[in-house]
Amino acid sequence: MTVRKTKATPGKRRSATVVRHTAETRIDLTLTIEGQGRYQVSTGIRFFDHMLELFTRHGAFDLDLKCDGDLDVDQHHTVEDVGIALGEAFDRALGDKRGILRAGYFVMPMDETLVIAAVDLSGRPAYAVDTKVRKHLVGDLQTELVTDFFDGFARGARANVHVRTMYGRSNHHKIEAIFKAFARALRVACSRDKQLGAMLPSTKGLL
Repeated sequence: MTVRKTKATPGKRRSATVVRHTAETRIDLTLTIEGQGRYQVSTGIRFFDHMLELFTRHGAFDLDLKCDGDLDVDQHHTVEDVGIALGEAFDRALGDKRGILRAGYFVMPMDETLVIAAVDLSGRPAYAVDTKVRKHLVGDLQTELVTDFFDGFARGARANVHVRTMYGRSNHHKIEAIFKAFARALRVACSRDKQLGAMLPSTKGLL
């Protein structure tokens, strides 16, 4: 496995590049936190691409992501590894995390569906995801892998990720609202804290 990360970009725009090449996936990813919602995304799974595009736009990030995975075997490696690489990019771009809000949440309505997402960039990976999706496929995405994406992100970002669909009818709406809510919660967590300035948002002295 080859994994290469850049250091966080100094100054206002926090960005990182992650190159993650394994026997199962080849991922090249560049992220800018202070973006304009611009994206170039290709994973070979079109519905997953769409969810990452929504994530980028609603988070106001910039994301350039190319993943060539062993889709002839299964979608699992692609979805999980993209989650890991994306989480690593946020972790790297945020550096020592001084001066950020650290935690954020968002309640996202999408027509008849309501989703809650909460994120804590705590330095500890943990996730709890309840999609309430009961259909095997939405578009071309194996829906059980939504949980694996957030598992991977939590590990890569060293973050707590909690997502819960409160109710809804459309499985498409449930997954879409999940990615939108997650993006907006993460956008808050990454935001700079004007009140505390460059202080580390922890009493432990390390995140």
